[in-house]
Amino acid sequence: MVTTLIRFLVPGTSNRFRCGGLSVELQTARLVAGLCATEVVTYRQRQLDSPFLDDCLKAEKPDPSVLWIVSWGFDVPGLIRRLRGHRVAYHAHSSGYGFDLPAGVPVLAVSRNTLGYWGARAPRNPLCLVPNALADPWFTRGARRRDGLRPIDVLVQARKSSPYVLNHLVPALLRAGLRVEVQNGWVDDLVELFNQSTVYLYDSADYWRGRGVTEGFGLPPLEALACGCVVFSSLNHALADHGDPCRTVHQIGCGRLEFDVHRIKRAVLDPLKWRPQVDQLEACIAPYTGTRLLESWREALKHLDALDALPGPLLVNPSTWQLRWRQRLRRVVDRLPGWPAA
Repeated sequence: MVTTLIRFLVPGTSNRFRCGGLSVELQTARLVAGLCATEVVTYRQRQLDSPFLDDCLKAEKPDPSVLWIVSWGFDVPGLIRRLRGHRVAYHAHSSGYGFDLPAGVPVLAVSRNTLGYWGARAPRNPLCLVPNALADPWFTRGARRRDGLRPIDVLVQARKSSPYVLNHLVPALLRAGLRVEVQNGWVDDLVELFNQSTVYLYDSADYWRGRGVTEGFGLPPLEALACGCVVFSSLNHALADHGDPCRTVHQIGCGRLEFDVHRIKRAVLDPLKWRPQVDQLEACIAPYTGTRLLESWREALKHLDALDALPGPLLVNPSTWQLRWRQRLRRVVDRLPGWPAA
């Protein structure tokens, strides 16, 4: 079996649905078009430039050479049910939504954090790692090799940022005399904004904890590194994939407000001492080129095509209630007098 068409399902592509997940999915569809035909299909909003899911399901019978990709968090279980009989895979960004996957549905995880989540929750489903790619402008225009003063001492993006950063750290940095920019809203040239910034702050742990899901990949700190910023970041979820504390990034909210202010002031005064070495930085961002993403998808598709070409029943994951029942029974047995511990 050979996959000849990949359909990426998104709710819509208009400004109403604009977010990092949509940008990544559209970028992935463009890049994977280098391997086989791809198509973006919407399922909530009808749009002139994209097929609509209902129309596709009415007009076409299941085709084993067509692979449907679902990715939109809470919509995933319902989409998989609607696509019963079709080949479908889950492009997993964040984790923690709480649903289980049917037997045989592959997980294409964008980070090791998400891969580990599904490796524990669905160990019998096919699992692949397909990290997201930084867009080309971050590699071609990012000023990571440029020294000299930059007009913005500290850049903060308000979205996802913690109350600690916005309400405590930013005022403290302003009192210390630093030039701080809190960016809110759309920016036409984000690469240039990062190129103009010496230090970049990213603290998303509170944001995701309040929503019950995870930082699926963490592109902003990588983008800042690609532009030569000194990055102070939280290390939650997938940020730990590429955040190496005290080497590539520096932990934010590290024990004391005064400690953060002290370190950030020093980084502004002498960024070269706080940025990764050039070879270390290039090694950090190299896995996230479009070429590397394409290689990951090529291997994943080869793996899934070979799997689907073979007959036989699918392996089933042990149900959660069965595992919990066994654990409880084990604890009871371990308490019996004279019973050897496992």
